Amino acid sequence: MDQVPAIERLKSRPQFLAAAKGNSQARGAVVVQRLERGDGDPVIRVGFTATRKIGGAVVRNRAKRRLREAARALVPAHGVPGSDYVFIARMGTADRPWERLLDDVKSALTRLATPRTALEDAPPTSRPPTSAGQDS
Repeated sequence: MDQVPAIERLKSRPQFLAAAKGNSQARGAVVVQRLERGDGDPVIRVGFTATRKIGGAVVRNRAKRRLREAARALVPAHGVPGSDYVFIARMGTADRPWERLLDDVKSALTRLATPRTALEDAPPTSRPPTSAGQDS
């Protein structure tokens, strides 16, 4: 049986800002950011945030509580050891049916756990300029 890595909380603003520089996946009612720390420590650190854009304090707190519970259920199985994760609540997080919220979190974690290919890391190809704005 695999050893479940220890899970800790992100507590300081610099930790959240560092995680924002990693990869991110938006799925339904949640955005998940992941940063591979590369420090050799297998601990998974998680943090949660919700902006005022999604509602007042009651709505934000409910959204974060739901994300904490989803992370508690899914990060041990789908998280990558040595990573920091930030879960960002979106508009529907507080009201989304629980099973759909779990699906959103699971699919974001799974996508972030798969290594990126060289094709995905390449910058987007430029398209030829369009003739928009020119008179014919």
